[in-house]
Amino acid sequence: MKYEQLAKDIIANVGGKENVSSVVHCITRLRFKLRDESKANTEILKNMDDVVTVMKSGGQYQVVIGNHVPDVYKAVVSVGGFQSQQPVEEEEGSKGSLFNRFIDMISSIFTPVLGVLAASGMIKGFNALFLSIGWLTDSSGTYQILNATGDALFYFLPIFLGYTAIKKFGGTPFIGMAIGAALVYPTLSTLTTGDPLYTIFGGTLFESPIHITFLGIPVILMSYSSSVIPIILSAFFASKVEKWLRTVIPDVVKAFIVPLFTLLIVVPVTFLVIGPIATWASTLIGQGSLFLYNLSPVIAGLLIGGFWQVLVIFGLHWGLVPIAINNVATLGYDTILSPVFAASFAQIGAVLAILIKTKNQKLKTLSYPAFISGIFGVTEPAIYGVTLPLKKPFIISCIAAGIGGAIAGLTDVKGYIIGGLGIFGIPSYISPTGINMNLWGALISIIVGFIVAFLLTLFFGGINKSQDSTGKTTASNQVAATKLEKEEVKSPLNGEVKALSKVKDEAFASGALGHGIAIEPSEGKLYAPADGTVSALFPTKHAIGITTDTGVDILIHIGMDTVQLEGKHFTVHTTQGEIVRKGQLLIEFDMDEITKAGKPLTTPIVITNYREFHLEVTDKKQIHQGDLLFRLETKG
Repeated sequence: MKYEQLAKDIIANVGGKENVSSVVHCITRLRFKLRDESKANTEILKNMDDVVTVMKSGGQYQVVIGNHVPDVYKAVVSVGGFQSQQPVEEEEGSKGSLFNRFIDMISSIFTPVLGVLAASGMIKGFNALFLSIGWLTDSSGTYQILNATGDALFYFLPIFLGYTAIKKFGGTPFIGMAIGAALVYPTLSTLTTGDPLYTIFGGTLFESPIHITFLGIPVILMSYSSSVIPIILSAFFASKVEKWLRTVIPDVVKAFIVPLFTLLIVVPVTFLVIGPIATWASTLIGQGSLFLYNLSPVIAGLLIGGFWQVLVIFGLHWGLVPIAINNVATLGYDTILSPVFAASFAQIGAVLAILIKTKNQKLKTLSYPAFISGIFGVTEPAIYGVTLPLKKPFIISCIAAGIGGAIAGLTDVKGYIIGGLGIFGIPSYISPTGINMNLWGALISIIVGFIVAFLLTLFFGGINKSQDSTGKTTASNQVAATKLEKEEVKSPLNGEVKALSKVKDEAFASGALGHGIAIEPSEGKLYAPADGTVSALFPTKHAIGITTDTGVDILIHIGMDTVQLEGKHFTVHTTQGEIVRKGQLLIEFDMDEITKAGKPLTTPIVITNYREFHLEVTDKKQIHQGDLLFRLETKG
């Protein structure tokens, strides 16, 4: 752990872990509540290399760190064993639209496994290729081992996501893994092969065979391998249960009693509630899709193709599979899954456009294996690693897939076998009587889906040359952004300009957090000072970081000690990772209410990586939003 020693030194000099009542962090500093501040060695802390300064305000003992405070905070929590005190940004999450918050959550859960996910997808794809061209047979040991290597992550995905998801929600990672393992436990998956004990909801859409019960309650079994949403919901529930149990169980037995009762509560609830909801939702979608296709194949193709990838993310696509299997068995062909054939090609069309457009090496590194595995129909690396975190390319791929699906519906494309994925799915559309318009209709649908996704992503995908797969600029991820020689930063506020040294906060006034100025705002609106990406947005909405397209890191802190307002009187119009344009409204704040709360409105605006630039500051005393604030020129 990079900051482990620093964390140990900080904890020791605030009086030890037993002197810490709680610790949170804001955008620049650790905020301790100490039982006895006299035990803290303030001068020693101030003189540490990685500590900017120490301040005492609002009943908090503040250790100012700088922009990397989230990493230091995590180290402090880990070293100090402050398990129940979660980092603020993880506990609250980014504010914004429900869609953006969902995407950010999914992206952060998948980020730790992206590399292995991409590698597994490539292995699966190449193994399928070797099988199709006759280099391997499905009975050979080489094929079996490669298949196990490539498929293991996908099959046991709930275990991996159990770890990352519960960690995201603030719980214990191994509890999440145990829940995920229960979902894919082999013995349970084999119980559905025999005759059921009885059937519930017979004669309805929710008819379900019951093979086992739990304390007499019927359990609806389903396959959870490769599923995503059930384990994420279970991990979220588990994190809340665990947190509550830690407040009621004595410390002396917490180590084993908390996991014991968490698992005993969460795993049964997952099988009894979360699983059945997913099963019934899949059934409804399957029956609805069949009704829609009978009503209009074109509209059905548009909707099924367009929403297929969304259904896959939620694990609801299984509702269509039994219908397709039954159609092939009874009719000799299926039309319900034909519209989704274009979806994987739309994904790789979007990924190819990203590969061409982006100059970011990290994004390219993820995109290459995602593209290759997507050719063979394995699109998880493309979805979770590339297009979904970037949002627009994912939406574009859904639109393109919908267009391809509409073409499949229009040409009445039939699938004659439930077979391969990606390019290996093409033979599924060859009629038993030979090649005819059915195959050509399928080919046209996937080609159109690919081209539409490629072109729309290339020109309208919002791919910034310095952007990585999380939507943040590379500067915020320690990857050098392409810099121009000069940059102009405009004022984000209307108001009175003040010297930074006049700010009543030592960390800002000393220039330790960056060089710049302060503005006493006359209007409660904050605008983007330049084109760039929101690289930091604190949950309490009082501070925002922007990395411009040319690599300038700007920190704007609205008011002093406004973190203590916990987001009250602030309205955010952006999200972390969003690309913003100069003059775009980012945050509104109620000046009267903030003033009534006793918080100064003086707003520092600083360049945190000022050492890389020659910085020229405006000489205006009154400034308007959009006026020139800083002029920067790259050193050397």
